Amino acid sequence: MGQIGKYNTLKVSKEVDFGLYLYDNEYGEILLPKSQVSPLTKVGDNIEVFLYKDSEDRLIATSKEPIATVDEFAVLKVKSVDKIGAWLEWGLDKDLLAPFREQKQDMEADKSYLVYIYLDDESQRIVASSKLDKYLNNTPAEYEIGQKVNILISNQTDIGYIAIINNTHSGLIYKNEVFRKLSRGQKLEAYIKKVRDDDKIDLSLEPAGYEKIDSFAKSILTELKQSGGFLPLNDKSQPDDIYNAFKTSKKNFKKAIGSLYKEKLIAIEEKGIRLI
Repeated sequence: MGQIGKYNTLKVSKEVDFGLYLYDNEYGEILLPKSQVSPLTKVGDNIEVFLYKDSEDRLIATSKEPIATVDEFAVLKVKSVDKIGAWLEWGLDKDLLAPFREQKQDMEADKSYLVYIYLDDESQRIVASSKLDKYLNNTPAEYEIGQKVNILISNQTDIGYIAIINNTHSGLIYKNEVFRKLSRGQKLEAYIKKVRDDDKIDLSLEPAGYEKIDSFAKSILTELKQSGGFLPLNDKSQPDDIYNAFKTSKKNFKKAIGSLYKEKLIAIEEKGIRLI
């Protein structure tokens, strides 16, 4: 059964002058316009397409990839505003509507907003909402400490960065634990640091524990070998210098070289570390 607002694998049932018809058990024949057809595709092939409704409210297939799909969050730019709402650019021929009733604040043309994309049950149209609280934290936060998750940066506060976790919950990355540039709408991996009694979630951009330090220590040894046995970094180095070299915090770097020093694999000198 085809899913509107998602990627679907459908069989090519017929070729016409203006494209291909793809067959779905529920919706029947769905047009893939000629401009979207690969010259290598033929009748009988199974191809992956995205399904949505065009400007005439017809179900249509496309080989183009939208910025985000149904049940996902994304930062999208407003192309125009009319009497029914704001139209957002999302990578397809038809722009995505954010109705006025789904706008947390009045959207303005040429500005970008973080929105949730969903399928309207009545119209079966794909729409966007900036009222994010309606779609977050509606289920218990059942995460394990140290679990890897996918996040999207929502906004920055005085204490850190709010992030959306697995398109389901919101969490916080504390400002003093961030050692890289983060921007709204950025997607990356993170780790569950703590789930509080009120289900609020603390996140970390780096895995915790000695497993991470051990792995990182090996990468330091590799870098030492490739650099002739010496690196101009030690526990007194500036955090920015360490991050530029290894994309990690000074705290993790100090733990790693400390473990290497205890194993008598390196010497910590005044101007850096040296392979023994």
